[in-house]
Amino acid sequence: QVQLVESGGGSVQAGGSLRLSCATSGLRYGSRYMGWFRQAPGKEREGIACLYTVVGSTVGGSTTYADPVKGRFTLSQDNAKNTVYLQMNSLKPEDTAMYFCAASGIVASPWSSCLGRSYNFWGQGTQVTVSL
Repeated sequence: QVQLVESGGGSVQAGGSLRLSCATSGLRYGSRYMGWFRQAPGKEREGIACLYTVVGSTVGGSTTYADPVKGRFTLSQDNAKNTVYLQMNSLKPEDTAMYFCAASGIVASPWSSCLGRSYNFWGQGTQVTVSL
């Protein structure tokens, strides 16, 4: 059974930082994408960062970021811990949202774009609130 568990959300002032974690279990070996998404009240869910990775391997992959978070957010992974991280710096009030971690199914070849694609497995989300 695949499980993705996010943690690290909270409330911070604008300009502050948070690091979100996504602990995964049950993902079988193979190439797939890991992504971070967010959804603010009244808005559609948006993909903000994604990573091509090989589960069960030390092989890393390229990372893609959405324009609103480029230069401020960093997605990384620790394959030994089966955990994906999202370091968020210079947070703004507009970053306030529920943040979700997601994993795709096994992919045969890299996608041309990983932000708008469909992901198979999702975590329960962690709330991030940024105040002025």
